Parts: sequence; structure tokens; C-alpha cells
Amino acid sequence: MIIYGVALLAICTLAGVIVGDMLGALLGVKSNVGGVGIAMILLICARLWMHRHGGMTKDCEMGVGFWGAMYIPVVVAMAAQQNVVTALHGGPVAVLAAIGSVVLCGCTIALISRTHKGEPLPAEPLEPGVNAAPAGGR
Repeated sequence: MIIYGVALLAICTLAGVIVGDMLGALLGVKSNVGGVGIAMILLICARLWMHRHGGMTKDCEMGVGFWGAMYIPVVVAMAAQQNVVTALHGGPVAVLAAIGSVVLCGCTIALISRTHKGEPLPAEPLEPGVNAAPAGGR
């Protein structure tokens, strides 16, 4: 049944590449725009749709989960590497924009964490038979 996971992954990847290429053409960019992200979203949506409509056996779900788990980190790492190489070849403006966006995001997160005074989450109830001592406890 893992073959169904491979087939679903292939369909989502092809659809993501096609839509990303079309989006790039519409924007006037000569590259794929968001194809990897579109493919991942399609994979998640297809899996959820199949699960809700009873088209997903346990073996098929395990196959889709396995290939989805393999696909996402590898493709994201490949896309990140391409973006870094392109940015470094694009000149100092691209590198400064990348550094600026990281600094801006870090400052925004710091500002939100210092100003937001939310209440902590309630403690989870312990299951019977589970050791209640904290990790590293006595």
C-alpha cells in the first residue's frame, strides 16, 4: 500500500510544479514560484480528504505518512539551498535583504513576547498508571 503514498506524492509534486510555473509566468518571473509549498499543501489536503471520505486504509495512510515525512524535509532543504546560492550570486542587496528580514522577524518576536501577557496553558491531566514524577525527579 506504500505505492499509493508514492502515487499521491507524485501527483501532488507534479501539480505543485505546474501551478508554481504558471504562477511564475503570471508574475513575469522566469522560475517556479511556490511550487514546493503548493505541493506540500496539496499533499496534506489530499490526505485529509481521502481520510474523511473513507478512501484511506490504514496501510495506505502509513504509506502516505511515510512518504510525506520523507518528502517535506528533503524538498525544503533543496529549496533553501537554492535560495541561499541565488542570494549570494545576486549581490549584496539580496544578502542585506535576507539579514534584514531575519533581524526584523527576531525583533518582532522579542517585542511580542515582552508585551503579550497571556495566561499559561492549563496543566494536562495525568493518565492513570503513568509515573507522576517530573523528568529527572526523585
